[in-house]
Amino acid sequence: MAKIYCIANQKGGVGKTTTAVNLAAALSQLSFNVLLVDLDPQGNATTGSGLEKNNLVQSVYEVLLDRADIKKVITHSTSGYDILGSNRKLAAAEEELLSAARKELRLKTKLDEVSGQYDVIIIDCPPTLSILTINAFCAADGLIIPMTCEYYSLEGVSDLLLSIRAVREQVNSGLVITGLLRVKFDPRITLQREVSEQLSGYFGSSVFSSVIPTNVRLAEAPSYGLSGIQYDPSSRGAVSYKTFAEELVKKDKLKKLLKNRKREG
Repeated sequence: MAKIYCIANQKGGVGKTTTAVNLAAALSQLSFNVLLVDLDPQGNATTGSGLEKNNLVQSVYEVLLDRADIKKVITHSTSGYDILGSNRKLAAAEEELLSAARKELRLKTKLDEVSGQYDVIIIDCPPTLSILTINAFCAADGLIIPMTCEYYSLEGVSDLLLSIRAVREQVNSGLVITGLLRVKFDPRITLQREVSEQLSGYFGSSVFSSVIPTNVRLAEAPSYGLSGIQYDPSSRGAVSYKTFAEELVKKDKLKKLLKNRKREG
């Protein structure tokens, strides 16, 4: 069964989608079978994976509402991983799911159908604590929190931790915080250095050692339908995400997944 991570932060503009896409690409390069689930109605992870979101005949929206078979909706991306795409239709699902039976477990139920085909599943969450984000929390084993080193980001993490605690108590006791990832980091800015030190001091080993710098090549990549890792493998951003993927593999002992797959195969 796949290890499932959701990439979440209630604050917008903190690099959730960039992290989801590039982590998926980096793990694929490390020989993991990866599925990326775009759970954001903006569909940016879909676009960044080389799909035209507005042309999707079926998407995660139809899957969540039992109108499509997840196995038929998943497609392969240009960056080496599979993707369950999204577009603006997903915004309607937030309201429709509120009256649905077992509304918090819709995504988990669907992912259970394909989990055996993958080593890792990554869920890109919207920047709100909506029923979609709750679905991601209920389906996931671990939570990766990308955050910029600003004081407002610290407040956002505090709110997120309260939400996670509620999900643990009520639905998914197995959800853990895999780690906090510092993104868009510029060491020349004193404030960012100070907040980075505060994060490390308060959260300790929960903060990944890897740091993702501000990098224009990462910002350019989605317009070409590529991950930053494929768009410019030698850029500072791409190298940093590769380092992060390797740290995650070591931290969560993901190599066991590869060994199990080879043994089963």
